[in-house]
Amino acid sequence: MKAAVEIADGNLEAAALLYDMAALQPTERSRFGYKRAAKAIVGLAVPVADLVAAGSLRDVPYVGPSSAKIITEFVATGASATVEAAVAKSGKRGDVDSRQGLRDGYLSHAILAQALATPAEPGVVSKADYRGDFQMHSTWSDGTETIARMVDGAIGLGHACLGITDHSYGLPIARGMSMEQAARQWAEIDRLNTQLHPRFRVFKGIEANILVDGDLDVRPEERVLFDFVVASPHSLLRRSEDQTRRMINAVAGPGVAILGHPRGRMFNTRPGISADWDSVFAEAARRGVAIELDGNWHRQDIDYLLATRALAAGCLFALDSDAHAIEELRFSDYAIAHARLAGIPAERVVNCWSDDRLQDWMRERRGQPESSAKRAGARRVSPSPPKPRRRARA
Repeated sequence: MKAAVEIADGNLEAAALLYDMAALQPTERSRFGYKRAAKAIVGLAVPVADLVAAGSLRDVPYVGPSSAKIITEFVATGASATVEAAVAKSGKRGDVDSRQGLRDGYLSHAILAQALATPAEPGVVSKADYRGDFQMHSTWSDGTETIARMVDGAIGLGHACLGITDHSYGLPIARGMSMEQAARQWAEIDRLNTQLHPRFRVFKGIEANILVDGDLDVRPEERVLFDFVVASPHSLLRRSEDQTRRMINAVAGPGVAILGHPRGRMFNTRPGISADWDSVFAEAARRGVAIELDGNWHRQDIDYLLATRALAAGCLFALDSDAHAIEELRFSDYAIAHARLAGIPAERVVNCWSDDRLQDWMRERRGQPESSAKRAGARRVSPSPPKPRRRARA
């Protein structure tokens, strides 16, 4: 399989110059102005070069004279003399260069639209194949909407199911749920599923935190009470040392179905985890754990370049929004765009599977194999959870 080739994204490159300029500013107000202009360029649905050619660049909200000058220079020459002069004067060349490496593999909205619209090889995943999103958050943890409202948003996008994955109790900064709260959430989901059946299904998930050694902050006997578990790293995301063993241990953990935003990278601010990803992907493929393409714009983790290697390793994939609000559900489009650029078949994407196939896969990940036919017509009753284990925190 050929490796994906990095895509030329003029909008993102132009925005990156504005981010560079923002980093050199002496006041928060001037930094904010360049950052706001950069976000506007990233969010454009058309190539910025077209706006320069049409003389309409200044019509873009928040793009002022200084930002327009930098963008126009970039379109004309592929660089900006204004930014180069500012970098040279600041003496911060090293800082600017280091930030440039924190933007690799991200997509602007214009390239997203292009990736979704351009015909792909037969079988490659598309929006038409996509049935539901398997990482999102509600008011049960750090989301802003109820589960019912998230369901309404998903239905509005044409989805047929979703997996709610509020944070686990080991991540108090994100208002992680206790197991007692999880039991109350399950009762709410059961009521919703009764109302929504058969047109929509809510799966009971949890986003568990990957600890330093690769264990999770949700115990194995607790994990099996959920339909599925997303294991995600939320710490040690700026370290340079290799964390391969940590991530392999997480993938190999009992009950894990999805490895969520594996690197934990963030646009322009942190590189995320360093690991031998080919080894991680091989372990995930062996165990049937899906690798997540997190569509949150600031994450886009993993990107199409790394996804190509996961595909070659034989991995399954989850293409998710990581939404914390209804309007963020559309971030799943970024995940789908990365998957299309990587050539991932819909057959390998759990978001495209039927409810029955999803249930079987989730049950296998819990170590409870049982056919859908055997349980047809039966509804799973949420058991009473064990009391949460108190963990000492450093």
